[in-house]
Amino acid sequence: MTAPTASDIARGEARMLIDGVLADAASGARYDNINPATEDVIGDTADAAASDMDRAIAAARRAFDEGTWSTDREFRKHCLRQLHEALQEEKESFRADLVAEAGTPISITYLAQLDWPFAEGISYPADLIDEFGWERSLPDTELFGAVSHRRVMKEPIGVVAAIVPWNFPIEVAINKIGPALATGNTVVLKPAPDTPWSATRLGRIVAERTDIPAGVLNVVTTSDNQVAEQLLVDPRVDMVSFTGSTGVGKRIVELSASTMKRTFLELGGKNAMVVLDDADFAAVIPQSMIACMHAGQGCALPSRLLVPRSRYAEAVEIATATFGGIGYGDPTDPATFCGPLVNARQRDRVLGYIEKGRQEGARVTVGGGRPEHLPKGYYVEPTVFADVENAMTIAQEEIFGPVLAVIPFDNDSDAIRIANDSPYGLSGSVWGTAPERVDAVARGIRTGSLMINGGMFYGADSPYGGYKQSGNGRQNGREGFEQYLQTKAVGFR
Repeated sequence: MTAPTASDIARGEARMLIDGVLADAASGARYDNINPATEDVIGDTADAAASDMDRAIAAARRAFDEGTWSTDREFRKHCLRQLHEALQEEKESFRADLVAEAGTPISITYLAQLDWPFAEGISYPADLIDEFGWERSLPDTELFGAVSHRRVMKEPIGVVAAIVPWNFPIEVAINKIGPALATGNTVVLKPAPDTPWSATRLGRIVAERTDIPAGVLNVVTTSDNQVAEQLLVDPRVDMVSFTGSTGVGKRIVELSASTMKRTFLELGGKNAMVVLDDADFAAVIPQSMIACMHAGQGCALPSRLLVPRSRYAEAVEIATATFGGIGYGDPTDPATFCGPLVNARQRDRVLGYIEKGRQEGARVTVGGGRPEHLPKGYYVEPTVFADVENAMTIAQEEIFGPVLAVIPFDNDSDAIRIANDSPYGLSGSVWGTAPERVDAVARGIRTGSLMINGGMFYGADSPYGGYKQSGNGRQNGREGFEQYLQTKAVGFR
């Protein structure tokens, strides 16, 4: 595990990819890319206007309608395998980009931030091209004495707008474009303005090191939300694949409804870590530190620690000691687990939630503010709240920061009730020693993914998504592959 060098960071790609060409915005406009750990400008990126986005959408539409990408599965597989190999060769440069622009601790890049999606995010859907049942026959049917044969076919949707957040930018991008391209769609990839370089580097690799035809993948960077929203209302776009906040997800549904686009939405979470009374608290409660990974900027991370009332004081004590010992600060330091928030707005938002928690009667046992020894950078101390009721704001709304609320429950049924008393249903975990009891609690919690005693569900072959306001649809797995396909039923004689 090594820190990125200045030369690694200096190679950030500023150009977009539109219709097979690496290009600046037509106006020449650029915007600054800020390192959230230092608040320094590390470079700039093309700042697209409406005309640039229009060119990208037109290119994707033309590539789908007039090219062979949607029908030539062997060629798609060949191109995706090229992309997989090229990504491996430039992995360390992606690592440097992520540390510099996202502020992610370098240690996290060896997990879901980079290495895990790079291992299978492109290769799994490429392999699935051969394994997938693109057509199936149905029994013959008869009408007025004439026999009809029937077939069901799977076909690509068309042009997909892939809109990516800033917290895990390349992980989400890879897990969107892999299945979208493998199923024969063309894509306009729109990264978050805070973390453009991982997407633009991906665009450069596609242009220079693969045979992917012009227009099949386009990468458009912009600081203007109105430019991004063209993807939602343009009738040439057939699907929106979005990962981000529930609030933005609702706006996407509203705007895309005018053209009846299909939407895949992987949204927020308020995930509960449920620890039963027979668990080994000394071993299990420290696992709650995952809430501070990447400064808590992960939709699947736990933000509510549910513990039995009879052992509440013990749990608070262990959680407080754990969070007090979390390494936070410089993301280039391999010992750092909790880096900065992505920007000043997000830092202030998290601090606002912490103040709201205090106002509503919760008690901060550790952290609760900006660290005095880090005057630069968008840092918030790892924070634990005790005396939390589940109706409080800090227990109901997604904070997206290094903040944990410890909430007591009376019995297993009460734990399930509290875990489900949320507008969200994305992820969570259950910990205990009796398998049948743990399984019963896990089955009662309404979330799209769940860990039992630390078991990991993540993988390119594992469908990921949420219940309730955590979204609709699934990313990855066969379910995620099929999400980018239309179904056609055909009768013939």
